[in-house]
Amino acid sequence: MAIGTKQLAPSELDTFEDQRLVEELRKAKEELFNLRFQSATGQLESHGRIRAVKRDIARLYTVIRERELGIRATPAPVEATKAKKSKAKKADSADDAAKEEAE
Repeated sequence: MAIGTKQLAPSELDTFEDQRLVEELRKAKEELFNLRFQSATGQLESHGRIRAVKRDIARLYTVIRERELGIRATPAPVEATKAKKSKAKKADSADDAAKEEAE
């Protein structure tokens, strides 16, 4: 995922865990610092990039705050999702076995 691009859409942010959001925020702030430094020294090629990175930082802060307030759901851990799927498969196979025995 690249900071300052369309890849950082709110729907994409919903799939990130809290640690990854914090890491992306750190990267975005670091990039904004570098862009401001380039702007001050006259080396910045695209001034629109600063605007895009600022918006990404705002998006990240918004998602983090919404999760704190309970407005936006935190994604389920990957391990728990896999465990639920395997339990569901076992339950389905048990139901199928019970149906076969009944016949």
